[in-house]
Amino acid sequence: MELAYIPSPSRGVIHLGPIPLRGYAFCIIIGVFVAVWLGNRRWVARGGRAGTVADIAVWAVPFGLIGGRLYHVITDYELYFSEGRDWVDAFKIWEGGLGIWGAIALGAVGAWIGCRRRGIPLPAYADAVAPGIALAQALGRWGNWFNQELYGRRTDVPWALEITSSTDGRVPGLYHPTFLYESLWCIGVALLVIWADRRFKMGHGRAFALYVAAYCAGRFWVEYMRVDDAHHILGLRLNNWTALLVFLLAVVYIVVSAKKRPGREAVVEPGAADDDSGAASADKKAESDAATTEDEKTSEADDEAKPESEVKPESDAADDEARSEAEDAKEPRDEAESARKG
Repeated sequence: MELAYIPSPSRGVIHLGPIPLRGYAFCIIIGVFVAVWLGNRRWVARGGRAGTVADIAVWAVPFGLIGGRLYHVITDYELYFSEGRDWVDAFKIWEGGLGIWGAIALGAVGAWIGCRRRGIPLPAYADAVAPGIALAQALGRWGNWFNQELYGRRTDVPWALEITSSTDGRVPGLYHPTFLYESLWCIGVALLVIWADRRFKMGHGRAFALYVAAYCAGRFWVEYMRVDDAHHILGLRLNNWTALLVFLLAVVYIVVSAKKRPGREAVVEPGAADDDSGAASADKKAESDAATTEDEKTSEADDEAKPESEVKPESDAADDEARSEAEDAKEPRDEAESARKG
């Protein structure tokens, strides 16, 4: 009898009346929100406007979902187009099946469209959202847990995953939870990119390339543990070769980019700096006006606080002025009198 293991959910969907609420979809949606939230914070810190990341995500996310589904359907076409299969299932994305390679590739196309419309360099945007994408993957992998899919070899480790479903060729038992391994690895990738970006001031797409390289390194060994059906080339699964190739491309990009374009972009979003300076000027003006008003109020309060002996009545001031005028008029008369006597 096993003392410990990770149980699988009895079902991956809950019906709220006629509306199905699927765990797989929830994991993807939550991941998207986390990616946009973190990406927005990093974008603003780089000098961009708040909300720009979400606006571009409107383009990137749909393209990414389509690209991820296309990659899965193309590489596992026999699940949908072989004898006894229904090709309509290729559109049922909620049942699982998204290839990260296609999601990133076509998602980048959507992001490029959004960036081009705003005059924003795509590499700078990619650097800002890279850790968020890794966290989105970490959350999205739990969708595989809800669907009881993409697990590893049989094992008796205390953290083994219990598979209870027997549909689609599954054999109930305890297996390596490769979804959990990849989820934890993606969290580590996000932390690595954040640290490296702060430490080395990575720009021009190098933070994104670091995310890609680090993810591919983990995906290689996780993919090697999986037992689900997949195409093999020279003894390795197709996704192993894809991870290896993309890893090499990412490393080459980091090296070449660092030599040709060191440092970061000075401006990531045109006009954002002007907005910030204008807001700062408005704040300073408001502070100056407030200080002037405060000084005036203080002066008035001081006058009111003076004792009566220090404040001359208006009648006394008028008498002083009259005496001064009389003395001024008397001086010419005295001079004339002296001249007549002399």
